[in-house]
Amino acid sequence: MSKPITAAEIEARYRNSYGRAAGYLPGDRRAVEAWQADLARRARARTDGHVPSVQKLAELLGKDKELADLVTQTVKEALRLHDQGVRNTEEMLAALDLVTGTAPEYRLDPKQRIFFPMSALFVYMMATKSGNELFKHQQFNKALRGILKAWCEFLDSPRSRYVLHDGPEGWLGQAAYEQFKLYEFDYRPEAAYGGFASYNAFFHRPIKPEFRPNGALHDLRAVVSANDGKVVRVYPNAQLDVPKIEVKAQPYSLDLMLGKYRKKGDFAGGDIFQSFLSGADYHRWHAPVDGVVEYVEKVPGLQFSELYDTDHVDPSAGTLSQGYQANVNTRGIVVIRSESPDIGKVCVVPVGITEISSVDITVQEGDRVTRGDEIGRFSYGGSSMCLVFQPGRVEFTVPPGRKDVVGDDGAPVFVNGTIARAK
Repeated sequence: MSKPITAAEIEARYRNSYGRAAGYLPGDRRAVEAWQADLARRARARTDGHVPSVQKLAELLGKDKELADLVTQTVKEALRLHDQGVRNTEEMLAALDLVTGTAPEYRLDPKQRIFFPMSALFVYMMATKSGNELFKHQQFNKALRGILKAWCEFLDSPRSRYVLHDGPEGWLGQAAYEQFKLYEFDYRPEAAYGGFASYNAFFHRPIKPEFRPNGALHDLRAVVSANDGKVVRVYPNAQLDVPKIEVKAQPYSLDLMLGKYRKKGDFAGGDIFQSFLSGADYHRWHAPVDGVVEYVEKVPGLQFSELYDTDHVDPSAGTLSQGYQANVNTRGIVVIRSESPDIGKVCVVPVGITEISSVDITVQEGDRVTRGDEIGRFSYGGSSMCLVFQPGRVEFTVPPGRKDVVGDDGAPVFVNGTIARAK
């Protein structure tokens, strides 16, 4: 008989979710449980056929009994953590149907802010032993990517703009305006929907240059932040081959992390700087150094896999899994050869986490970039950023965090702010 799961363990597992740490899910898990119960009720009442992307997942489960059984077991285990969620596979599929046509809704009450509907649906499934296996299953993840793509297409369409209004619970209302510092961004408050063509256009809205001044423009020895966010950690002496990446200390495997890049050895023994972006952060990313783009790649990977420890529930926030996710999640790879020979090459690795995991790179091999030039963006979804440096090249000017503990209270960083200097 399985060991009973305590209320403290359930709370710790919820707080260990990325969505909670990044502000896309409320701090009080009871709000998520109430939302899950309502979604399950609406899923049971749904009578239409599946949308095409969800139908493909249903067909996959119909052909693969072992995978179907794993989904069933995951749902069953999740119900031990919260017994008002979806009760079976068909309800889970119907819930996904509903999510693909829903834009994230702003709420005045912080306890009611469910900005990540798919994470809210999966949050307890991700925390189970079976879920740990399910969300690493390649075919299941491929089907999920199809569903996420369909949702992204909806969020890219004018149909998603219904949440962009200036009412009390609109993304353009006074509360959201202050929380997300909309005055820093380019938008037209006098226009319908703020002038945005879609919800995603709002999400990755451009920032006004005066709010991210480049104080290191004439200092070739400076490295600036590629993104807004909080420091996760500086990880020294990164290795090419790390056999076990699913440990608390989260070693980075350059072999895994850097995809098909042929010169990974140039970074062996180097430093990795990782930061994460919350829901309120600017979601475009910029060049950290002046130089020439040597290599570009997009790597399809996992979306909802997190670290899972059967023996110990770590009370750290959802950022605990980010080192692991940098090795296995959907991510981009942009290698820039710096014009400063002391800095050498810098690899920019944007990491998609949960929901869309949409990484859009806007530069090509051979392009010359200047620090502060935009080189890509995230569409809706969680995100993290790694900068990989060659060994012995830079000294960091921001608090490094700790190698063995990750929290969500790291030092803030901003696009164009100096984070390191050449030694």
